[in-house]
Parts: sequence; C-alpha cells; structure tokens
Amino acid sequence: MLSFEEALGQLLAGATPVTETEMVTTLSSRGRVLAADQSSAIDVPPLDNSAMDGYAVRCADVPEVGVKLPVSQRIPAGSMGHALAPVSAARIFTGAPVPPGADAVVMQEMCSVDGESLVIGQIPKPGANIRTAGEDIRCGTQVLAAGMRMSPQAMGLAASVGIAALPVFRRLRVALFSTGSELAMPGEPLKPGGIYNSNRFQLMGLLQQADCEVTDLGIVEDTLEATRAALRRAAEGHDLILTSGGVSVGEEDHVKPAVLAEGRLDLWKIAIKPGKPFAWGQIRDAAFIGLPGNPVACFVTFLMLVRPYLLKRQGCSQSRPRSLPLAAGFDWLKADLRREFLRARIDEKGMLANYPNQSSAVLTSTHWADGLIDNPPGQTIRVGDIVRFLPFSELLA
Repeated sequence: MLSFEEALGQLLAGATPVTETEMVTTLSSRGRVLAADQSSAIDVPPLDNSAMDGYAVRCADVPEVGVKLPVSQRIPAGSMGHALAPVSAARIFTGAPVPPGADAVVMQEMCSVDGESLVIGQIPKPGANIRTAGEDIRCGTQVLAAGMRMSPQAMGLAASVGIAALPVFRRLRVALFSTGSELAMPGEPLKPGGIYNSNRFQLMGLLQQADCEVTDLGIVEDTLEATRAALRRAAEGHDLILTSGGVSVGEEDHVKPAVLAEGRLDLWKIAIKPGKPFAWGQIRDAAFIGLPGNPVACFVTFLMLVRPYLLKRQGCSQSRPRSLPLAAGFDWLKADLRREFLRARIDEKGMLANYPNQSSAVLTSTHWADGLIDNPPGQTIRVGDIVRFLPFSELLA
C-alpha cells in the first residue's frame, strides 16, 4: 500500500495549475484565487483622522485640567475642516480629518460644556486618538499576494485601497457522478437493499465550498456500458471527473474497467483509515479521481487528498492545511498499521473528544466533529497526549 504522503505527493505532482484568468469585481471575488499581486495606490488612511468622537486641540493650549476653550468649528466624517484657530477646539467625529494645527483629540467623555465654553477634563498628549496618514497601508505596499484565495477579510482590504476588480484564475470545472444501482435520491421510496445517496450531496457541497464549477451527472447504473458512457460525457469540457463508489475490485465495481477502456488508471491502496481504495487516472483531457463509496471514507479522502489537489490546480500557493497541537481527552489503545484520521471535537476543557464509533459508514461522526485527528501508523493515544488536530475551519476553508 502507498503511504498517505506518497499518494498525496503523486497527486500533487500531477496537478497542473490552470493558467486562464478573468477579471471579477471585488464584491464577487470570495473564494477565487488571485492571479497577480495587488498593491495599494493610496495611503490608508489618506489623511490624519480622528479615532473617536471628541474635540481636536493643540496640546500647548491645554497645560492643565479644566482649561476652557471656545469651539471654533465642527468637522463630521466626510468633510474637511479648516486650520484650527489659536486657543480653540474643533468638534470632531470618528474618521474625520484632523484640522491643521491640531495635534491631539480629547474624547468627548473627558469634556463638558460650560455655557459657550468647552471644559477639557484631561491633559492631552501629542498624537492622542489620531490615526496618522498611511498608518495602516503605505502607497505602493503590496496588500494581496498572487495564489491566495480571497476571503471576506481580503475583499475588505482590497476595497479599502480602492481596488474595484481583481484578476483571478478561472474556476476548475468538475464533473461529478455516483455509481451504484442500490442508490436512491432523498424523496424517493427505498427499494429492498437500497440506500440514499449521501455522497452525491456531500461531494457537491465540498466542491462548491472549494469554489469549483460543478456539473452533476447524477447516479450512474452499475453496468460497464453506462459507466463508460458517463465517463465520456464527463470528459467533455471538464478538468476533473470525480466519482464515488465502484473503485474496488468486485464484480459489480465497473469504474476500474470503464476508466481503463476510456483512458488511463492507477488503482491505489492507500495506508489510511478510513479510505483505503482510491483511483487516479486520466480520460482524454480530464483527470479522474474515484473515491470510496463508504460515506466517511469518501469525506476524509476528499479533504485529505482531493482538496489539496484542487487547490494546487486552482493556482493556490498553499495547498496543505495547518494543524493544531491539542491534548487528547480520551484513550485510543487499538493502534492501526494505517494512518488514521479520527473524527474529534474540542470539549469544554479545550481537550479533544473522539466520536465513539469511528466506522467509515457512520456519517454522523463527520457532522458531530470539529475536525480530524491525524494519527500516525501504529500510534496509541492516552489522555493528555498531544496530537495533531486538523480543524474543519482549515479543511473546509
């Protein structure tokens, strides 16, 4: 059997990034992969401005608490004041430009009004409550790097420097289908021996989460002819064909002979649990990946193998998830020779709890969990041991 690292290495070695790009509005860029570095054409903030509602003053005019100053002007956000008159204060609001001559802002809570005068209840220090021009971003500074996926934070950052549109790599085009005559769709009655097709739904969600353009080809009958026809249809205009089920070697597993008849196939046995059977090949211009039919094995192999492959093909500079070292709150004494991915979640003490049934058919475990424990081959776990935890916030980002 291939080790996990060997399998992932081979997958990534065959993951040629797309080169076609397009321009999208910054407002619609979430999840897209940036195709070129982006720099700021302005300082942020563009002018010294007030960090809060209050009064702009000269520090030299307020040598002690209780000084009274007339209010010479009012400066709301979005307007420009004029030079601060000597021995006076300017009413100013958060984000408004600080008037020339002022060198501090006193928060309104530290001031009071006595007739026509403002009473200053705090001795200000130069620069107090003022955001200086360029404090966040200097003109010409790179703000976003090519190869990153656009997050809501990145969208806001791009907008803050006036970038209205961004160059991104085109989306990957993925054809998806399931095999199995036993499969039924939710809403349909189950025939004897039938099961509902959960893999179709979870893979569709995972591909959409990965910002792929998905063509859903549905459920393909368990015959060689039907599988070959589906593969030919899926190869047209797609970068990847993704299937679940039928990648084993049983008499009703037709994916292997169908792919061999239409293209090239490597059938791998990977030393991971869950998810040992994994198919990888090529049909015309489309790559082919066949995932196991057990729903948890399908889920785990997608996250740990398919997702990094997709990210590299999308042009992402980072395809491997970050992990957290966390303490186990359970004993796991049945070490396996394969690398295990245990469904777990963080408990109220900040330790990891594992789902009691780690079977590859128990889909409840994936919904219950916060992530996966990456447990090396032959490794037992005892309460308090530090393990490598892969949170779904990383795996599903």
